Amino acid sequence: MKPRIQPYISPETHHRLQAMAKRPGLSESAIVDRALVAYFSGEADNQREAAINRRLDRLTRQFGRIERDNLVLAETLATFVHYFLTVTPPVPANQVEAARAKGDLRFDLFVRQVAEALRSGQRILQNAVEDVTAEATSFESDPEHLSGERADA
Repeated sequence: MKPRIQPYISPETHHRLQAMAKRPGLSESAIVDRALVAYFSGEADNQREAAINRRLDRLTRQFGRIERDNLVLAETLATFVHYFLTVTPPVPANQVEAARAKGDLRFDLFVRQVAEALRSGQRILQNAVEDVTAEATSFESDPEHLSGERADA
């Protein structure tokens, strides 16, 4: 025979216990017994900790991708600015207004193209980076390329 106890609980907890006990196959005693077993075994803490760890791992991976994407973006911009400043000749004084007007038109076109790429889901830079990363990973994992010899030799 199981021992009988009569603990005091808050009215809110009692209301929740009664509501859960209305489910088929459950009783107030069974619910309290399971809750005490879980409490004493630390099961709830372990499950909560495991859930938090999974969430932290996912956030860490997401942060790593954001950091990588930000680095790629910064390097891309720096490379473009360096190239642009290297190859662009100075504009003669009498052509500054025409060059500015042409630049405004090109910039508007650029903004429209970026907006369209974002709307359509096409990511030119992301696809290019993934292609390069995949190629580099494949190359680095090939034992023939790493040793300079064939792996089966």
